[in-house]
Amino acid sequence: MPLGRAIHSLEITLGKGGQLARAMGVVAKLIAKEGKSASLKLPYGEVRLIFKNFSTTVGQVGNVGVNQKSLDRDGSKHWLGKRPVVRGVVMNPVDHPHGGGEGSAPIGRKKPITPWVYPALGRRSRKRNKYSDNLILHCRSK
Repeated sequence: MPLGRAIHSLEITLGKGGQLARAMGVVAKLIAKEGKSASLKLPYGEVRLIFKNFSTTVGQVGNVGVNQKSLDRDGSKHWLGKRPVVRGVVMNPVDHPHGGGEGSAPIGRKKPITPWVYPALGRRSRKRNKYSDNLILHCRSK
C-alpha cells in the first residue's frame, strides 16, 4: 500500500475487526512503513504504530456531509431517535448532584460531576500505564 493512502476501519487486535476510524467521513493516513509495523496519522491528530498484517479498509467512510444536514424544524432530532436531554441544574437534588437551590442556582460544587458522582468535563480518563502507550508516537494535542 503506498504512503499517504487514506484508510479506515483499522484493527488494533488481530482478528477483532475494525476499531479505529469507523465514523462517517473519517479517514486515517498511512505515513511510514518500517519492518513489521506502519505509522498512521489518525483523524484526531494522534500518530500511532500498528502492525502491517492487521486488516484495514482502503478509502474513506461514506456519508461525509452528515454534519452539514440542516434539521428544519422542532422534532427533527426526535425523528432520528435522539431523546431530549434535561440539564442536571434544573433537576431536584435527589435526581442529580447539580440539582436544587432557589431559582436558577449554579452548580453547588467546585467541579462538575456526572449523576453517578464521577468527575465530568475535562478530567482525563485514560489509564496512566496502558499497555499500548509504547505504540503511540505522538499523542493528540491537549
